[in-house]
Amino acid sequence: QVQPVESGGGSVQAGGSLRLSCAPSTNTVTWNCMAWFRQVPGKEREAVASIFGGRTDTYYADSVKGRFTISRDNAKNTVYLQMNSLKPEDTAMYYCAADPFYTKCVQPGSGLKFAYWGQGTQVTVSL
Repeated sequence: QVQPVESGGGSVQAGGSLRLSCAPSTNTVTWNCMAWFRQVPGKEREAVASIFGGRTDTYYADSVKGRFTISRDNAKNTVYLQMNSLKPEDTAMYYCAADPFYTKCVQPGSGLKFAYWGQGTQVTVSL
């Protein structure tokens, strides 16, 4: 089964930046809705950002607005999450999720209805 594949996680000091990438495991599929979620052990998974409707419609969690930017390169069939001004509270496992229906991205919630999930990439922000 095709699944999203994430890359770009790592460790950074507070105030630093990271860019996550997500692409399908095979280039034969294009998803109308792609999103990033994050989860810390013991806490509920939360939506970070999503992109849909081509590449112009986006959603951001309040906690990342103004710091994170989601974008899509249709030629490369890849979605990016540029994370700037990182804070220790951004530390989490970040997951890329995708779905054929763009409506899933409008209010992603905890992602329960998303069809495809990546394995995750760890982001660690230290003081």
